[in-house]
Amino acid sequence: MSVVKGRCICGGVEFSVEGPLRRIVYCHCKMCRRTSGHFVAATACTLPQLTISNSDRLRWYQSSASARRGFCDRCGSNLFWQPAGGTHVSIMAGAIDDPTSLSGAMHIFVADKGDYYSLDDGLPQYEQDAPNDALPLPPLSAPFR
Repeated sequence: MSVVKGRCICGGVEFSVEGPLRRIVYCHCKMCRRTSGHFVAATACTLPQLTISNSDRLRWYQSSASARRGFCDRCGSNLFWQPAGGTHVSIMAGAIDDPTSLSGAMHIFVADKGDYYSLDDGLPQYEQDAPNDALPLPPLSAPFR
């Protein structure tokens, strides 16, 4: 089984994922743009696949009633997005060690995208969240972003 590793900039949070990761979903919602400074590129895994081996600096921010975001409290790296009551966690693709072997799948919340960039990569685009049947593998039991 494949294992990928990742971390924040300062190494205060380290993690590994055992098994397949979802293809990259690009989220253009206002909250993702504010937390990242642009838009988010995130993969995902089920909770049992994720091991956080160094979590001293990991903090969670309840960004809405429906989700929380994980980040390093020392360097500020944006690392995770987890839906309330969900069985998965989204992982910011930039936090994963190379090579990731990941590829893009779709853009979501494009109605909220910034006016300073264009989307011309040919991937499917959804004005809001994608329908559950449009989400790429591996299948997860809850909607994700």
